[in-house]
Amino acid sequence: MPLPTKHILSKSTFLYGCQCPKRLWLHKHRPDLRDAMDEEQQAIFQQGTNVGMLARELFPGGVDASPATPYLYQQSVADTARYIKEGQTIIYEAAFQFEGLLCAVDILVNKSGKWYAYEVKSTNTVKEAHVFDASFQYYVIMGAGLDLEDFCITHLNREYIRNGALEVDALFEHESVLDIIVENQAEIAHKAAYLIDMLKKKAMPQIPVGKHCEKPYPCDFQGFCYEGIIGEEIDYGEPHINTEAIAEFLDQLEYPVYHMDFESWRTAVPEYDGHWPFRQVCFQYSVHVQQSPGAEPEHHYYLAERVDSPTEEFLQKLLNVLGKKGTILVYCKGFESPRLQELVREHPQYEKTVENVIDRIIDLMAPFRKHYRLPEMEGSYSIKKVLPALVPDLSYEDLAINNGADASAAFFNLREETDAEKIKVSRDALLEYCGLDTLAMVKILEKLNASL
Repeated sequence: MPLPTKHILSKSTFLYGCQCPKRLWLHKHRPDLRDAMDEEQQAIFQQGTNVGMLARELFPGGVDASPATPYLYQQSVADTARYIKEGQTIIYEAAFQFEGLLCAVDILVNKSGKWYAYEVKSTNTVKEAHVFDASFQYYVIMGAGLDLEDFCITHLNREYIRNGALEVDALFEHESVLDIIVENQAEIAHKAAYLIDMLKKKAMPQIPVGKHCEKPYPCDFQGFCYEGIIGEEIDYGEPHINTEAIAEFLDQLEYPVYHMDFESWRTAVPEYDGHWPFRQVCFQYSVHVQQSPGAEPEHHYYLAERVDSPTEEFLQKLLNVLGKKGTILVYCKGFESPRLQELVREHPQYEKTVENVIDRIIDLMAPFRKHYRLPEMEGSYSIKKVLPALVPDLSYEDLAINNGADASAAFFNLREETDAEKIKVSRDALLEYCGLDTLAMVKILEKLNASL
């Protein structure tokens, strides 16, 4: 069987163009301008690959139509057609091509003579971007002549809790998106025609940077598009300090004040009993305690020995530090409070004590959303921007670990490390980073008090 001619748009490049035609044009014509992929993004891609491979166990015994390299997808198209003709009923990475468009679907299954497509996502829910993915795949597959009875997104089941051996059938769930993607077919055809025509032009589309640079996924040409913008003098407005609102915020505080921060790791597939997909497993805390306004803080901290250290140990030690009275300050309440609720889900005997803790939590981020702004914060209320703006002599820049994603990766990767010195260096860096988070809160609170 002769191979089809090379495609113009794959599912990925079609989605690039839908996000931003300029991104697609650069991908095709100036790939040399692409940003280097960081380790975090590589880990995300690898996670998706691993979850996809695991999902094959839902439909075992299939044939694999994956190409030997990303440049040999036309062979995959031919192989898929041959497998279907031969009567294969389960095909992994089944590839199809139609009018210059190429797609591959993770799992294609024939049940009683009817074909069902399953696209695997390493998420707990079906997202809007997933539906648009599937709409493109359905358009190509149907256009190529294979009639689909249904199209499902296969994703992780957020309700699954591991207990013993991994139960793959319980880990995943299927959600049909057929009705929605059928409605999207005219839009897919229109966008595909527009993008193919756009790529024929020599001139790069002139599209300014904006929110689309990050959604639905971060663009990998941001370095090029922002070049010349970042270095310019950007006016972030005049300082704005609403002393009345800040006074109201400070009036809520009851001493002693506990400045608290957690660090966590997570995996898509639960690796230990009591874990569920993407559970944020807390492995570290830092708490700076101030008995009275302006008092020298007492520092308490915890760092688990291993990724499989008992979560109850983390919770017990934390509760012993926090006592029963006094405000607990965090920076972004949307992180610590859910983690405490998840710990209670696993250890319900601590429910009342943890409820007391959650009731005492106040978000130090709150005044910086609307009531305290400086140009040095660059329009952000992240602690990474607020701290150097208010306390120039404190900074995350020189730390070996200076953000939560790196902290999570550093701790999780220690399970593979055998060199005692490297382990010590990593653990010391983790303690320094988490400790700065809560010391930063102490200093920021001092600045808030001083602003009145």
